[in-house]
Amino acid sequence: GSDSDMPLDQTVYTYREVVGSLMYLAVCTRPALSHAVGVLARYMSCPLKQHWDAAKGVLRYVKGTTDVGIWFGKEDGLHGFCDADYAGDLDSRKSTTGYVFTLHGGAVSWSSRLQPTVAVSTAEAEYMSAASAVKEALWLRKLLSVFGVDITPVHVSCDNQAAIKLIKHPIASMRSKHIDVQHHFVREWAARCEVMFAYCSNADML
Repeated sequence: GSDSDMPLDQTVYTYREVVGSLMYLAVCTRPALSHAVGVLARYMSCPLKQHWDAAKGVLRYVKGTTDVGIWFGKEDGLHGFCDADYAGDLDSRKSTTGYVFTLHGGAVSWSSRLQPTVAVSTAEAEYMSAASAVKEALWLRKLLSVFGVDITPVHVSCDNQAAIKLIKHPIASMRSKHIDVQHHFVREWAARCEVMFAYCSNADML
């Protein structure tokens, strides 16, 4: 095989240290790193040269963006954004859920995680990402209530019209009845107006 397919026996521990350090940044202050670090972490046990090259690429990005951070402004309210890349993982064909929540314009919670099951449509992948976002929205709302801040409903933006229709109009069909029950609770919370989903374009998807 090519050099990129050769296992990195000599540098596997260095690779793990680098990915661990990047994970610290992605969790604490650099939301933009979340997806890249999540992908790199999938190959911790046996990284190849191509994975090491990708990790060094992320390090170069970090070095070139040391002035980037989270800024908070005057924008009011808690606002969420959720998205998914349909069948983005080439090894398993699973999709990746991503969401970010902002408070006063600054990111306060974010995640990029491989979905546990394979989605059979873009709408299903986006629907599962919406379910993850609702769980986080409810937790953040409860946390803010401890500080005397009441935010109801929590507004969440999604760039998939089909997923929004599934949330707002719970009609069983051949296209949606196979979606796992654990994700359907999002409909209940939307019906209660505890969370409110709205469409946003790809260009506006934070």
